[in-house]
Amino acid sequence: AIAAATSQMAYANESAHATESMSSQAASNGFMEDADLQLLNRNFAFYRNFKNNAPTDQNYRSEWAHAFLTTFTSGFTQGTVGFGVDAFGNAGYKLNSGAGTGGTGLLPVDGSDPSKGQDAYGIAGGAVKARISETVLKFGQQRPESPVFATGDSRLMPAYATGTSIMSEEISDLALQGGHFYSGNGTDSTNQDGELATYYGGTAFNTADYIGGDYTFSDNLSMGVHAAQYEDLWNQYYADLYHTMDLGDDMSLSTSLNYYNTQDTGKANGGDISNNTYSASLALSVGVQTFTLAHQNVNGDTPFDYVTTGGSTGNSIWLANAVQYSDFVMPNEKSYQARYDIDLSDMVMPGLSFMARYITGSGADGTGADCSPNGAYCGQVGNNEDEWERDIEVKYVVQTGAAKDLSIRVRQATWRASQGVSRDAYGSGNSNAVDEIRIITEYPLD
Repeated sequence: AIAAATSQMAYANESAHATESMSSQAASNGFMEDADLQLLNRNFAFYRNFKNNAPTDQNYRSEWAHAFLTTFTSGFTQGTVGFGVDAFGNAGYKLNSGAGTGGTGLLPVDGSDPSKGQDAYGIAGGAVKARISETVLKFGQQRPESPVFATGDSRLMPAYATGTSIMSEEISDLALQGGHFYSGNGTDSTNQDGELATYYGGTAFNTADYIGGDYTFSDNLSMGVHAAQYEDLWNQYYADLYHTMDLGDDMSLSTSLNYYNTQDTGKANGGDISNNTYSASLALSVGVQTFTLAHQNVNGDTPFDYVTTGGSTGNSIWLANAVQYSDFVMPNEKSYQARYDIDLSDMVMPGLSFMARYITGSGADGTGADCSPNGAYCGQVGNNEDEWERDIEVKYVVQTGAAKDLSIRVRQATWRASQGVSRDAYGSGNSNAVDEIRIITEYPLD
């Protein structure tokens, strides 16, 4: 979630410099002249241990796989209206996934054994695009990055959504975007006709429409406002504010505010939904160290919910406490986070960094959820439930030589929750105690 928000902030900041004496389309060199071809090698080892599962349930999941992610981004043909193509071809291969240990989301499950990963899978697709001045229209398989509609990339392969999007930077300092999407594939699926659905409610819907903008006031201040409608499900509104204050002597204080409002609409296929969720964080940077405190609050008898494509979770949850395992978005839940980051490049090794965080959530109460036939969240959470999570991450990025930009990241998570939290919606099996390790290696080639 934080990575998604950071990416969007960077996009908004870049828009401040996009409009110069000549528009991007007027400066086009051509379809192939401005084209880019990239290959990302991603190696992913995933281990998840369910500590308190019943003897008949899966005790742990363990898979190891490698993917070749190829992306071609063309330039635009010259002229008032430029045309181009974005295309991708991805292939994933099982290195280890025995019977009974699959289901991590790295690999599609074997049809004969839902707990065993397939040996290999692949997907290819793309989108056509047109540009006028600083406005780009796309149709096809895409990876939208909106706080109210975004696909996921937390496993071996990214997920894609199929539809139309528009992005415009015609006004200096203002980045606008909108979209209409109607299907998508999961991170472990090749079915590009997969349904759109909600993550916690599991409610399918036909179309998602969104619009929004991000405005950059200065290098230190930006804000965004976005809205989406999921057909016959909900209207969702979002606002954020990011500010960085220079304190001198290599010190700064960054503030992040994020707010969502979700209301059922149309046929209300997910039941009655009236949810206000916000998060606020303060990050103090002192040299190579950053100390972060965050608070998150869910107001409503349903969880804060968001989109999945083809069954895999998306990235349209820009909240401070949406972390490695849990999102801390149970109904009426209040959560707090303490986080520490340090860049060890000067002290230990160039390119080495470390992060640790602890999040605790309490007061969750889902007993007021709509239990009508449409109620998607009935019985998921009891009264006065709680959870906590501890995450540790070490990352190393090669700085020079033939392996420059090769990164190795080790992520460990420990999660515990009270007994009244439904595992079907907020965990797995009957376990309320999970330990997890992810080892992710990426090597990009341009």
